Amino acid sequence: MVIKRRDLLKFLGVTTGTALLSQATKGLSSPLVMANQGKDKINKIIQGSESLTFTPVKIPIPLASDYLSDEQQKAVYKTYEVIDDVVLPEGFTYDVIAQWGDKVGNSRFGYNNDYLSLIETKSNEGFLTINFEYISGKTWRETSEKVIGKTLPFQDVKEVADKNDGKINAFKLANDDPLKAKIEAIASEALIDQGIGVISLRKNAQGEWQRTYSEADRRITGISGLEDGHYLKATGPGVKIFEKTNKLGYEDSLGSKIIGTFQNCAGGTTPWGTVLSAEENIQDQVPEPVMADGSSLDPSETPFLMTEEYLDGRGNAFGLAGNKYGWMVEIDPSDKNDYGTKHTWLGRYRHEAVAFRAETGKKLAVYSGCDRRGGHLYKFVSDGNISEPQDKKNSKLMNSGMLYGAVFNDDGTGKWVALTPETPINPVLPSTVQGGLVTLPNSDRTFGGMMKVTDDQDIIPFKNQFKTLGDLYVGTSEEKQGAILIDAHFAASAVGITCTARPEDTEIDTNGVLYVTFTSGTPGSDGGPDKAVFQGPNGEMNYEYGWIMKIIEDKNNPAAMSFRWDILATGGEPAQGGMGFANPDNLMFDNQGDLWMVTDMSTSSHNQEIKDRVKDGEPVSTKSLVGIFGNNTLWYLPLQGENKGTAFPFAIGPMEVEMTGPWLTQDQQTLFLAVQHPGEAYGTRQNKASEVREFSLLTTSGETFTQTRTVPLGSNWPSKQANDPPRPAVIAIRTSNKI
Repeated sequence: MVIKRRDLLKFLGVTTGTALLSQATKGLSSPLVMANQGKDKINKIIQGSESLTFTPVKIPIPLASDYLSDEQQKAVYKTYEVIDDVVLPEGFTYDVIAQWGDKVGNSRFGYNNDYLSLIETKSNEGFLTINFEYISGKTWRETSEKVIGKTLPFQDVKEVADKNDGKINAFKLANDDPLKAKIEAIASEALIDQGIGVISLRKNAQGEWQRTYSEADRRITGISGLEDGHYLKATGPGVKIFEKTNKLGYEDSLGSKIIGTFQNCAGGTTPWGTVLSAEENIQDQVPEPVMADGSSLDPSETPFLMTEEYLDGRGNAFGLAGNKYGWMVEIDPSDKNDYGTKHTWLGRYRHEAVAFRAETGKKLAVYSGCDRRGGHLYKFVSDGNISEPQDKKNSKLMNSGMLYGAVFNDDGTGKWVALTPETPINPVLPSTVQGGLVTLPNSDRTFGGMMKVTDDQDIIPFKNQFKTLGDLYVGTSEEKQGAILIDAHFAASAVGITCTARPEDTEIDTNGVLYVTFTSGTPGSDGGPDKAVFQGPNGEMNYEYGWIMKIIEDKNNPAAMSFRWDILATGGEPAQGGMGFANPDNLMFDNQGDLWMVTDMSTSSHNQEIKDRVKDGEPVSTKSLVGIFGNNTLWYLPLQGENKGTAFPFAIGPMEVEMTGPWLTQDQQTLFLAVQHPGEAYGTRQNKASEVREFSLLTTSGETFTQTRTVPLGSNWPSKQANDPPRPAVIAIRTSNKI
């Protein structure tokens, strides 16, 4: 779809014909005003595609687009105040659409809203699908009674948990044990706050989107099916594993029925109007590794966990089978009876976003990444062809096909390797990845699970023992395929799929080019990225700030087995070759083909003081410097025109949040955003408390100076009233001018 110029101008607060000259002093401008200013770029008014104009918000560090001298930068950025609110350019405002605890169907709006998708059923009306990723244990416990109106037995359970490093194996407790009932009460409420939600919306005459509370409004929670009968279903070879008898591992006695969905992070929307939701960090709630036949480890492997910071292992309380989580879940928002289908051909791993190439007469291609350090990038290719991209029957194409993993070469080429029983074993070598760690299927297949390998020599006996993926798994050919898909991450490492830098979002432009955000190049306990591919702008290893990559399939064919890749944008400080942001995450294209991006800096790093860039005579790591970037942000990255290659900050989030799921309406007049985990570190902001911290910053040419920054402690967003509990919420950003 090509947006009309006047619609884009409306979204940006500019009318056609006569520009809103009165807005120039408020941060918005028109092409006419910009022309009158000539080369005076101190005002920072930028022009993107088709006269997209706004004044970027001021983030805590200098940007090249400020057009300031070093001395001016030092003066302008000497002090900075962080705001506990969504900060937008002048001329824009936002409305809170729904927040944690609001009524949705017979349940409530969940916690830590993430991916958003608005399926517009008619002009200015539609269904908004929302993911609810996880709960922030500490803040959720502190605020849940006030928000959801229930008193839960936190103290009783924590007293027991404290005696065993926070862990309780609730699965093994007797059904009549009072402690088990208390744990189930806590776990069920927390799982209700995860999953998927659908709410109906309509835009009023003032340009505000409001809820309409239709019959299709519903919640699909972490315990759907447990008591209400709304089980989720599955397709593909994984079903054979769910339904097989005499499993090597745990049996939940449900066959292919699945209780709920949780850890729902990013997602994707199909051209035919369904939404896919990504189950990401399922290892926090259920066991992730599996047995050699693809069956689950015992729920006891991931016990219930309650500490000061965490409240996890919630699947343990209900005996959930771990192999039924970590999938892509498809729903039709408009079908009130649809509670989700998990497509096992898309693979089981820590899914993030998903992107679709659905072109008439060609195979369906579905791309997704595994968001862990050392995670892989995957592509599913259907057996059948697309006949009509808008036909809902296309969902059935995900029932049959093949899953491939991406192998990146350092010369900008790459290939796709099928994850089949016949694929030769060729493990990733620890020496080729940053951090020197690779995770593989456990070589002792009797016990199943996974193992960590840190020495290349340990790969030799593994290759001698197993020749193909089929040697690692047991069962019929179809059962082996199902087990491989269930164990996708570890199987992919075993056949040499490239370890990457936390692939989070996958988006495809109108030309079929795939864009992937790699959020962080720092290695960790799960592994690390390939040394030859994921380097900083100056060849740095362990580069924290991340990248945006472009991938073009050979002959632009969705089913191609080879591709070319290139880095589009690199995070980091401008003085060091970065574009001014850190940890890119969700992407979104506007209808002019320009890119919007939100960042995903971990909460623990937000505004963390850094007085000195040198420690023990050595520069501190990029990971230690993330605090200089302040709060998470939303950026505009024009891919054409005079501003191509520059990143401009459009919005800043409240305290300790991640802003996720950006979604533009078809007329480009409203931008939906999910604001998750406000107050995750400090909880409720008490009496508007703040703290002054010092930061060692660089000008854009590399001169060092000190900034004094005022940082709120905790959050009261979205009410912004003193001592109110922070609540995750979805907002709609629009121009404050009359549309």
